[in-house]
Amino acid sequence: MILRLIKTACLALLIALSTAAHAHRFHTGITDISYNERTRSTEIVHIYMAHDIEALLMNLYQRQFDLSDPEDQQVLRKYIDQQFGIKGPDNKPLPLRWVGMTVDAQSVTIYQEAEQTPLSQAATIRHGVLVDFLPDQVNTVNLTESGVTRSLTFLRAALEQPARQQSK
Repeated sequence: MILRLIKTACLALLIALSTAAHAHRFHTGITDISYNERTRSTEIVHIYMAHDIEALLMNLYQRQFDLSDPEDQQVLRKYIDQQFGIKGPDNKPLPLRWVGMTVDAQSVTIYQEAEQTPLSQAATIRHGVLVDFLPDQVNTVNLTESGVTRSLTFLRAALEQPARQQSK
């Protein structure tokens, strides 16, 4: 009888732990944007959860992707270029150069830069990566300029925001 109770308790504990682990999923992306005085370029680093990127690509193209393959990287690059951008004061997109990406089991890190462009030229940021696929996706952009960092939060309802703080 006691052995049966222990087995039942262990089974209930395992079920509770697996349910809690599954329910804890969250969808977030972090983008750091900063000016590199040495190269005189604005550098952009995006970090996303690997399983979210893989699920997105599977949903869009109904096939598995190998992000170490340059052709599959090109597919992701096209998607990122459509979903993320920075506009200058003239409301025209700043050209962003794709520097590369790294992938591991946990994350996909993407590197871009606006060559020979100071961060002060950024007027508006549009960040819709994954929000078209995951309704609860939250993208945080950390803007670092002159040693000061401030953050912007992008949700499905707010895909575009001013890069500069509004004067009071």
